[in-house]
Amino acid sequence: MNLHEYQAKALFAQYGIGIPKGELIEDLTQLDAAMQKVGSQAWVVKAQIHAGARGKAGGVKLVKTAEEAREVAATLLGSKLATIQTAGKELPINSLLIEETLDIEEELYLSLLVDRVERKHTFVISAAGGMDIEEVAATSPEKIFTVHIDPTVGVMPYQCREVGFALGLTGDAFKQLGQLMNKFYQLALDKDVSQLEINPLIRTAENNLVALDAKVNIDSNALYRQPDLVAMRDFSQEDEREAKASEHQLNYIALDGDIGCMVNGAGLAMATMDLIKLNGGSPANFLDVGGGATPERVAEAFKLILSSKEVKSILVNIFGGIVRCDLIADGIIQAVQEVGLEIPVVVRLEGTNVELGKEKLAQSGLSIVSADGLADAAKKVVELAK
Repeated sequence: MNLHEYQAKALFAQYGIGIPKGELIEDLTQLDAAMQKVGSQAWVVKAQIHAGARGKAGGVKLVKTAEEAREVAATLLGSKLATIQTAGKELPINSLLIEETLDIEEELYLSLLVDRVERKHTFVISAAGGMDIEEVAATSPEKIFTVHIDPTVGVMPYQCREVGFALGLTGDAFKQLGQLMNKFYQLALDKDVSQLEINPLIRTAENNLVALDAKVNIDSNALYRQPDLVAMRDFSQEDEREAKASEHQLNYIALDGDIGCMVNGAGLAMATMDLIKLNGGSPANFLDVGGGATPERVAEAFKLILSSKEVKSILVNIFGGIVRCDLIADGIIQAVQEVGLEIPVVVRLEGTNVELGKEKLAQSGLSIVSADGLADAAKKVVELAK
């Protein structure tokens, strides 16, 4: 789950991480009061969407007068913005963050993420922070430093010193970096964070470190432990179908193909999509209904699949282990009748009570195509889609 920049900075402030003065507005009538409260001679107007690279896309503007701020805010608020990180999708701008300007001596990059290979939290640091950090990583990887944190001891002082020396920091900024790394690590542990990022982390003229930007990603599997963060979730920034799927405990990701997929188990779902591609088809979605699929969840899954107008056929691939195949068959029949499907459905069942499940599908009177094995199912659903 992603947070907006203003939400991430509110978390930073709770942990004593330096941030600029800022005020959030959701209506143009709030702008003048926000600028007065920030109290700067110039301001930065920042569109709040769940994506980076907003500056390059025109979503972050430096304004030097109140009139200019009003013009920029009127243009941004209520519009949509696409960046290189949104894959062409435009996200709605429902709020703006109005911040003070600061004297920037240097732009750094600092992030903390989970390295799944090392199975440790890992700091990624660079002295070449700013809007072109992706290009730096691609063309000058030697400018990127990584520090793995041993979970048994946490952030060690020598690691902070090594990073400080690598960044060329001195004085107060050197001391603040060590404090910042420790606060970052504690925040990640407390809030089940999968990624923290500051880009840029600036060094001011007073030699202080300030988080000019902020990105926080929360581990979705741990949201049950973070009710306060769940309350911050902005569904307007998410794919509507994916958001609806999460309400029904379905794992759904929209794709750009025309063959709907409903599978129980993430690994089996990936294998199903691979076989569809192998047979010349294109999956319209990833959809894992989980091991405890019920008729109600199957019905919701069908509705999600059919919400894409591109879908021409559906493949249901279920391995009945925890849930018996005959119960899955009941769910499929109920769902097809409830939704009123007008496109072909291919069903492959395997596992407990598979013969009874196939018999129920055959006697349902519905136009459901039964398949013998996954390879046969993939071949049939691709042919039907064409």
